[in-house]
Amino acid sequence: MISEDTFIPRLESQTAYREALGCFGTGVTVVTHMTDTGPLAMTANSFASVSLDPALVLWCAAHRSARHALFAKARNYVIHIMDESQLPLARHFSRTGHDFTDIEWSKNPEGQPVLADSLARFECELEAVYPGGDHSIILGKVVRFAVRPGSGLIFKRGQYGGFSDLF
Repeated sequence: MISEDTFIPRLESQTAYREALGCFGTGVTVVTHMTDTGPLAMTANSFASVSLDPALVLWCAAHRSARHALFAKARNYVIHIMDESQLPLARHFSRTGHDFTDIEWSKNPEGQPVLADSLARFECELEAVYPGGDHSIILGKVVRFAVRPGSGLIFKRGQYGGFSDLF
């Protein structure tokens, strides 16, 4: 039997808790929204499908993020699943949300920013926002989506990597 450490989630075990969560590889998304001052983006790996009928997805935004309030009240937004080649874009929007300089994007029919070349895209209307500890759980109704073949960008144990195309 392999040795393991067991913890109770507390402030003093928070680092170990983050390490345990990091064992689960997740896809990388960039969520975009058009604000009164222009396009806004945020990199997030807390994305999940919720329902096929109706088509619902969720993602989570940290309260400590300066972008939290704008996304938590956004009526429409777009979730982009990043292609493995889009690591620089994902890193860019993890640091800043308003800088779309040299970023290829267009507007969808609702006026929301759509990034070029994502692996998949979910254009959403806000369904609900739920409290989730130090995050908000943002539930969206998918009004339109797009998908293409390619390799997805993965985040696991603090590192980015790829996953071979299964199409």
